Amino acid sequence: MRSPFTPYVADDARYSKLDYVRTGRSGLRLPRISLGLWNNFGTDRVLETQRDIVLRAFDRGVTHFDLANNYGPPYGSAEEQFGRIVAANLRPYRDELVVSSKAGYDMRPGPYGDGGSRKYLLSSLDASLDRLGLDYVDVFYSHRPDPETPIDETMGALATAVRQGKALYAGISNYSPEQTAAAADALAAEGVPLLIHQPRYNMFDRKPEAGLFDTLLERGVGSIVFSPLAGGLLTGRYLSGKAPAGSRMAEGRWFTEEALSETYLERVRGLNDIAEARGQSLAQLALTWVLRQPAVTSALIGASSVAQLDDSLDALHGAALSDDELAAIEPLAVDGTGL
Repeated sequence: MRSPFTPYVADDARYSKLDYVRTGRSGLRLPRISLGLWNNFGTDRVLETQRDIVLRAFDRGVTHFDLANNYGPPYGSAEEQFGRIVAANLRPYRDELVVSSKAGYDMRPGPYGDGGSRKYLLSSLDASLDRLGLDYVDVFYSHRPDPETPIDETMGALATAVRQGKALYAGISNYSPEQTAAAADALAAEGVPLLIHQPRYNMFDRKPEAGLFDTLLERGVGSIVFSPLAGGLLTGRYLSGKAPAGSRMAEGRWFTEEALSETYLERVRGLNDIAEARGQSLAQLALTWVLRQPAVTSALIGASSVAQLDDSLDALHGAALSDDELAAIEPLAVDGTGL
């Protein structure tokens, strides 16, 4: 663990360690793997561990750090913790960081703490900037479509954030292909391009293949996929058929042991065999698989330790999947597995 009193100096070789690709038709390049601060960066976790993960990621070339207003727990604490790390260690490197945040899901009680209204989105962004200790975020997302708010209003709020200089780019998350096209049109009418979409995508959740990726390619919009490891179901953690102590499943977060059905175990063990034959971990195979998609700019990973972070980043050292390997994966990568 890095001492909080040791001055941080970034690795001079950090930009030689992974690839950066253009986000859609924009000029912004993102690392092929980005770090998300969803589940492991609240005040219920040790700040020094979080600092070690973030700084190790940056030393390995990860420049993009993804947050949202309600990440924690408690809500807002992931932004606060990351803000502390930036203030103490990364402030000299701010121009090299891509920091994103979002608003759209439940954040606070009352009529102005949820949804897609202009009131909620712009006030939430101001609060996020305060927690982060930053003048601007690089990407500000509408975290979800709000059926009760016109999409023109939601996109108009994102455009305002860009014009005010509080965000450099506008993004959306969890939008359908049709909603994505409408959002791109609404932003274009405001003179602001849609930079990026953040959908859930992995071997066990393949919904973006049914039209969303085509829409993104047609529109010149990038994508960064979240949950590429299916919340841990596409790691070696559950191969035994039991939930180990300390896992999300053991703690009752997002999954129960009911997800470890015979069908799931048969498929995940088959995928693990393919990974081992390639000299990869199952998690590395899962990341290699999502990054094969031409529409995918970056894969968003979480990490609770430096070792877990390193394992995921090492996926980028693996060879591209061959046609035979893709054919072997196909019957095992079934949408809805583990649900």
